[in-house]
Amino acid sequence: MLIIMKKHAPEEVLDQIKEYLITHDFDIHQSTGANRTIIGVIGDTDTLDDHKIEAMPGVSQVVRIKKDD
Repeated sequence: MLIIMKKHAPEEVLDQIKEYLITHDFDIHQSTGANRTIIGVIGDTDTLDDHKIEAMPGVSQVVRIKKDD
């Protein structure tokens, strides 16, 4: 799962999302570009609600990665 943050999302908002994911036993990988930050969520993301995460402050889009068969 990829969480794409809004342009210039505050660091406090990023920290809240990362803390949420870590407390739910996910590993994360953050990629910060000039305008956007993307958080890669590592683990069994079937238990995560896309809509709940997308509703969090600073989140622009949630993208699920299709599982291999």
